[in-house]
Amino acid sequence: MLKAIIFDLDGTLLNTSPDIQYVLNRSLQKFSLPPVPMEKLYAMLGDGAYNLVYRAVPEGKKELVEDVYNDYVPAYAAHDNSRTQLYDGEDEALTALKDADVKLAVLSNKPQDATLAVCGAKLKKYNFDIIIGQGQFPLKPDPAAAEYIMRTLGVKREECIFTGDGDTDFHTAQNAGIECVSVLWGYRTKEQLQKCGATLFAENYTQYLQILQKKFAFRA
Repeated sequence: MLKAIIFDLDGTLLNTSPDIQYVLNRSLQKFSLPPVPMEKLYAMLGDGAYNLVYRAVPEGKKELVEDVYNDYVPAYAAHDNSRTQLYDGEDEALTALKDADVKLAVLSNKPQDATLAVCGAKLKKYNFDIIIGQGQFPLKPDPAAAEYIMRTLGVKREECIFTGDGDTDFHTAQNAGIECVSVLWGYRTKEQLQKCGATLFAENYTQYLQILQKKFAFRA
């Protein structure tokens, strides 16, 4: 029986890419570095803010990574998240999960301050039980934070699933010994996810709920 879901944040619960791009490019501009177009940004996301900045800073300018990172992180945490949106059908899906008393957690590689800020701005009504960003635990795909979430929520591995849009999320679930539903509305393609071993896919939140009902005995 499904009792808990651990969600990735960027590209899974929220389309944060427009705000990430805006703040990142503003930080890059301060150091006379070229902006990152959206089609290239997607491939840079998923492994934490430092890796994002490192990938965004061009070769030959890597000595500026620390400066850009130290500008970007507080700027993003303080940003108003005005460009960030939920995905189609998400409100109905999260409401159904909460109404069925499924415990919900967020596990992100985004810095903790920024994770709390964007969740507070966009996901507050769903009252997530635990929200964890970069800070206390090693970054995904290390399973430590996922294991902590399960212990804290008092659920067994077979009662919990991971939901995310990236290869990092799939490997986190593998390392934690839990099932993963890979979503296709985020920042990785189905082909990219298949290459890392993912086999269970949802094209939208309506299909996601159907998968939970068929495979994980979820009852709305």
